[in-house]
Amino acid sequence: MDNQSIELITRMVLESIQKQEASSENGYVVPVGVSARHIHLTQEHVEALFGEGYQLTKKKGLMGGQFASNETVTIVGLKLRAIENVRILGPVRSKSQVEISATDALRLGVKAPIRESGNIAGSAAIAVVGPKGAIYLNEGCIVAKRHIHMAPQDAMAAGVHDGDIVSVKADNERGTTFNNVQIRVDDSFTLEMHIDTDEANAAKIATGDTVRIIK
Repeated sequence: MDNQSIELITRMVLESIQKQEASSENGYVVPVGVSARHIHLTQEHVEALFGEGYQLTKKKGLMGGQFASNETVTIVGLKLRAIENVRILGPVRSKSQVEISATDALRLGVKAPIRESGNIAGSAAIAVVGPKGAIYLNEGCIVAKRHIHMAPQDAMAAGVHDGDIVSVKADNERGTTFNNVQIRVDDSFTLEMHIDTDEANAAKIATGDTVRIIK
């Protein structure tokens, strides 16, 4: 290894240490993304709702290779109360999942548990209606657990690890502290905390605002 490489590695390590020290003193700053209700679907369910062979079309790219599609559906609760224009996120998944807010759950008349994305076992049932058909999910409707997406270098700088649970503070006029925030680390992630519309409205936070990890 040459001197230039050693110098570069040394500088990166020092910068990481400085960031960790700043993090422990002032809290690591994280931008917020407010997540509206949405749905993930299997290819089988896409075709059931939109027609045989149908493929989702991309409207906007999201982190981790995901995208907001142009397609929307209507979700229907057990009391036949419905919410229209629920955005589908792609690409297709191995299991279909509906993510709503607690207010949406009350409106639909469903008992959606607070869960990490992908953990749908025993969650609420819901019906989904598309232009060419409808499906009934025996489980899959959840209120997403608040979380922070991080790349490994962000996690190192913040002094946290994948799966950690932290507290986060919003320094605005509401001064809200969010507890039980899960850290999710992956190379494909961009630094961002995701909260739903209920949490954002209560704390008077909008997409692009920042919060601090206070642990």
